[in-house]
Amino acid sequence: MIDRRLLLRTSGAAAAGALGAAALADTAAAESAPDTAARPAGDSGPTSGVTRTLLQEHPSPAKGWKAVQTLVQIPRCKESGRHSHPGIEVGYIIRGDVLMEFDDRPPLRLRTGDPFFIPADTIHNARNVGRVTTMMLSTYVVDETKPLVTTY
Repeated sequence: MIDRRLLLRTSGAAAAGALGAAALADTAAAESAPDTAARPAGDSGPTSGVTRTLLQEHPSPAKGWKAVQTLVQIPRCKESGRHSHPGIEVGYIIRGDVLMEFDDRPPLRLRTGDPFFIPADTIHNARNVGRVTTMMLSTYVVDETKPLVTTY
């Protein structure tokens, strides 16, 4: 008989290890690059260059909800912009340093390896305060009838 809990734990650890190894290699390369190489030419907006790549999306066991997983990348000196989600966000900082700013509470400093949780409909902004492009793995459980992101 297959121990599903063990299988989930070990497969998750393997995936996290692979992402971590890739992040460390990218971090070393970025930290050895000249300062000007990290900033694209003509890049003036605070959110320019920020990407959210959809990794997977599945119906939730709760009717009317879905689970969404993304890889968010924020270049150095950039930010996600103030936004919210129609459900919870559970995240993990794969690489980088982020100042997570909120409208209703003090900011939270997050570094490589830190997990985070953002309640539904909480307005927040992820500001890259580090020396490399930040990579965050974010998993959402959201209302399937609403857009994943609402910007302010």
